[in-house]
Amino acid sequence: MSADPLADRRMIEALVCPLTHAPLSYDADAQELISKAAHLAFPIRNGIPIMLEEEARKLD
Repeated sequence: MSADPLADRRMIEALVCPLTHAPLSYDADAQELISKAAHLAFPIRNGIPIMLEEEARKLD
């Protein structure tokens, strides 16, 4: 991601779940984007959101 935290926040807010197209929430501690609709957590690695279902963690 960029060095500008505001730009990072805008990018994250623009992303949607690739499965449901629902909004995502950002978990800064876990470095994940959470899709409540799909019950998945997509990882952010080295500042890059990994928006692949097979890379996502299933939520209870």
